Amino acid sequence: MSLLVTVLAHNEERRIGGCLSSLLAEPGDFPIHVVVNGSRDRTAEIARSFGSRVTVHDYARPGKARSWNRFVLDELPAYADVHVFVDGDAEIASGSLAALERWLADHPEANAASALPMNGRNLAAYQAGMQAEHGLFGDLYALRGTFLTRMRASGIRLPDDLIGDDGLIGSLVKTDLGPLDGWQETRVAVCLDAGFYCEPIRLAAPASWRMQYRRLVSYSVRHYQNRIITEIMRSAGPRGLPARLAELYPDHLVRFRPRPTLSTWWFDRAALRKMRAEQP
Repeated sequence: MSLLVTVLAHNEERRIGGCLSSLLAEPGDFPIHVVVNGSRDRTAEIARSFGSRVTVHDYARPGKARSWNRFVLDELPAYADVHVFVDGDAEIASGSLAALERWLADHPEANAASALPMNGRNLAAYQAGMQAEHGLFGDLYALRGTFLTRMRASGIRLPDDLIGDDGLIGSLVKTDLGPLDGWQETRVAVCLDAGFYCEPIRLAAPASWRMQYRRLVSYSVRHYQNRIITEIMRSAGPRGLPARLAELYPDHLVRFRPRPTLSTWWFDRAALRKMRAEQP
């Protein structure tokens, strides 16, 4: 099977070297494409230093979903049998690429194979939840080239301003690019032999706390975006997804309120304020 790896990175100069080193340690001569989106640091420069197997695409506009669309749906001339996607701040566990390929070969009903997190708090709960729900994390997953071929032909794209592209990709995989009533969990096969490592939060580092605050606000934006997407998927299906979700904010934000829980209320409030500012 032919394999192509895409790394999506935004301001990852501290982590991109470890990510690429872990990929290049895997057996095989597969190409690696690093898609750098809107970075203001040395991410692209560091990636280029890894040699001819690594091709860097340095896009000026930020946005992971926008860059995913541009590279995967617009610029790739043809698809490999298997496409592996990796976040630029993740390092993959040894043997993960071969395991993802093997998992797709062994599960012909699946459009995607997802990898498990290998570190972090509540690791056991995350792994169990992924296996039970056939979850897909953006840090490391694989899609069949045939799925991407059909996605390109259908005209279905991720909204450019989507937060948490992995959630919608998982839904498109499970519905086989159709509406929600065609949902089948087994179209995502959770690969027990593939995994990834992410940088843990450093409690003594103020920068780590600032990053975590921004992350929690983004999680809240993702929550409200998912509510909008669910309504679309139940009615028009994925062909009804807009180019930008902000186009639909005026119709939805009037109904959204912060969730009344201590762990989410403050971040939901900040997220809704941010989304109101992005309305057309």
